This record gives sequence, C-alpha cells and structure tokens, in this order.
Amino acid sequence: MIEVLSRDRCVRCDVCIRVCPMDVFGVGADGVPVIARQSDCQTCFLCEAYCPADALYVAPFAGPAPEGSGWTDEAALVRAGAFGAYRRQIGWGPDRTPGSAQDTNHLFTARINPPERR
Repeated sequence: MIEVLSRDRCVRCDVCIRVCPMDVFGVGADGVPVIARQSDCQTCFLCEAYCPADALYVAPFAGPAPEGSGWTDEAALVRAGAFGAYRRQIGWGPDRTPGSAQDTNHLFTARINPPERR
C-alpha cells in the first residue's frame, strides 16, 4: 500500500495521479500530489515504478503499515534506500539496466522487516 510521498523529492509531474488505476492521489493546494484515498490502493506499484523522481514508497502490505513504524518514516526509508528501490530492481530510470530479468521479486521478501527508526 502507498505509504509515503516525499514532498522534497517530488517534481510535480503528476505521473502518479495519471497512472494510478484506483485514483488514490489528489492534487495538493501547492501542486504537490497528496495521498488522498490510501485505503483504495491495491499495492500494484505502478506509481512507484513510473515516478521519475523516486518520490514514492509503496509498502508490500494490503493494508496500512503500522503507524510509527519505519515503513511510514521518510527519513528511515531514505537511509534504507527504499525510495526508488522498485524502479532500480525492474531497471527503470537513468543508468539502470531494463528488463524483466532484473525483477526477482526480492522486494517482497526484503520489505518484511521495516527500516529501523532513530
């Protein structure tokens, strides 16, 4: 489920709004997308895959991550290299090797334990 949209990384391209099949995102007053309907997220990872700025983090849960956990903490996710991890794995983005051979579904296993909070 979508957990974090980094305002600092977001480039306001609205790709996440356009690719989401469940209309989870809305446009914020300042132009930065917002997670408007998190409960509608189907955890398809399309928003994370298409985000050119690696500004989104989708946790591998069908429901919201535990509040206060590393799964919802932007700083913990940055330290863990979680932003853009799915795009890197599937080879999308600059200086990455494209191809389905890169997608080993490791993220679903690796994301079982949340990043540690400090």
